[in-house]
Amino acid sequence: MGFAKITSSHMNAALKHLVLSCFVMGLVVSAAAKPAFRVLAMLSGHPDHNKMMTAAKPFLEALAAKNNFAIDITADTSLLNDANLAQYQVIVQVQLAPFDMTRDQQDAMERFIRQGKGWVGLHAAGLTGKDFLKPGARYWQWFEDLMGGVIYSPHPAFQKGTVVVEDRKHPVTRNLPERFEVPDEWYEFNKSPRSNVHVLATADESTYKQNKPMGDHPIIWTNEHYHRVVYIAIGHDASLCSDANYGMLVRNAILWAGE
Repeated sequence: MGFAKITSSHMNAALKHLVLSCFVMGLVVSAAAKPAFRVLAMLSGHPDHNKMMTAAKPFLEALAAKNNFAIDITADTSLLNDANLAQYQVIVQVQLAPFDMTRDQQDAMERFIRQGKGWVGLHAAGLTGKDFLKPGARYWQWFEDLMGGVIYSPHPAFQKGTVVVEDRKHPVTRNLPERFEVPDEWYEFNKSPRSNVHVLATADESTYKQNKPMGDHPIIWTNEHYHRVVYIAIGHDASLCSDANYGMLVRNAILWAGE
């Protein structure tokens, strides 16, 4: 049996090929490791939300790790300023009520959204209405408009109810079942926002006891007047952080907002 003679030119060619392969593999690994976008998650500091905030941090960190985005999680609203927000593509407002920000912080968030960046509001992030105003505070009318022109009204007792997904083709609600049950504070509003927003899901009011039935009761919607804005009214209870459907919903919302 004969053996091919290995020349120095063959060795050099093989070495060059190996070096090139390692370089390309390094680029691929580097690209995969680089986060697709950066998220600032703003947590509520309200005592009513302590359990959810404790659960939300590892919940959001796991979503970021599995879905290739970077996330900073804080309850420090002073970080809502133009200089700091410049490094982020998405804000996730985790139950932080709009009236718990200063005027300057509200304005910074408004500019962020107007620039075409993403916003995901969860549960108490949508508390609109002048009943919450502190003495001498400005009412943030722009935020009410962002929410579809609705005003929050007191929710009924915490209880299980059913979410009905209307638009199963939208990236935020894709892969969710048509109906799924969650325990929550079922937020009510003075009217349906449907005429001003794109409704993704509603509450089935026949599955729980309301304060004031709305009839048409959207609880997840986008505002298409802005690039990537989505509000999810459910999200009070810490158990939702281990609910597969809720996890899919929040994941989808963040990824869509970051596009």
